[in-house]
Amino acid sequence: MACESGLWGKKYDANASSAHNQLVTTGGHCFGFCVFSLLMRFGINSFLFTSPFTTDSVKLFPKFKKWGFDTVEIPIEDPSHIDPVKVRAALDKNGLVCGSVCACMGPGRDFRGTVQEQQTAMIYCKALIDQMVVLGCPLLIGPIYSVVGKADAVEPDQQKAEWNLVVKNLKQLAQYAESKGVQLCIEPLNRFETDFLNTCDKGLKLIKAIGSKAVKLHLDTFHMNIEEKNQAEAILKAGKHLGHFHACGSDRGTPGNDHIDWKPIAKALKAIGYNGDVVIESFTTDVKVIARAAAIWRKIEPTRDEIAVKGLAFIKKAL
Repeated sequence: MACESGLWGKKYDANASSAHNQLVTTGGHCFGFCVFSLLMRFGINSFLFTSPFTTDSVKLFPKFKKWGFDTVEIPIEDPSHIDPVKVRAALDKNGLVCGSVCACMGPGRDFRGTVQEQQTAMIYCKALIDQMVVLGCPLLIGPIYSVVGKADAVEPDQQKAEWNLVVKNLKQLAQYAESKGVQLCIEPLNRFETDFLNTCDKGLKLIKAIGSKAVKLHLDTFHMNIEEKNQAEAILKAGKHLGHFHACGSDRGTPGNDHIDWKPIAKALKAIGYNGDVVIESFTTDVKVIARAAAIWRKIEPTRDEIAVKGLAFIKKAL
């Protein structure tokens, strides 16, 4: 099984490390990285342990590997925070891969905002894509459309104008992603974090409007628990368009130590043949900046290590 990449020109090697092969699912298309993924991979979002992630944060990698994670999801709050060459070397050394980079859409980064905010968001996201190429990372994920926390009642005419702005901007960003051999995975958030994109249905509508093979959907059980009538049905509806998945407890704590019904979710993922990454994205009061941003006001679990270790054991068994 081999894949000649236009970007890298390297073949899949069954004897090579996972970091070399970057096994990812991109719907059968070759986007610069070898795309033959046979097994679901399990990852951890570094926000559970640090913010911002910097080059020095690679000291977390041995622990992630010891616990049994395959991939690391890195939120890059500012491209200046990391040296992607050094981060890639640390990933390789520890037998890990950067499965996804999370776009941190903070103040000033807004594809439906002012002209300046749109330009700032575009420069930021393109810079992330450039770093992803060095990292060997195939996916830019998250709410790649607007600043997080912008949630208000919007009149229909304004909604339409904002929708058109996002589509226009994401068409451009998707074209850039295609040229670099990576994908965008767009995440609906709950109503308290955005008024723009809350459900799988609207996410699929946005993907269709963008019309790029480099754009897929990113679903998160925490947000779906709030917004979807039925999480399993949303996954089935996403089908081949599902490119990334967050397994999160209903309270942002440990997956499995919550009230989510995981059996239908697992069945739905199997039914659509999902073999992309499943990432634990949880937050605690230990990382103050993220705790404030995610409204984590109390200790949800005894320790963040337990969220990672017990969460991974659960999702490996459940999914």
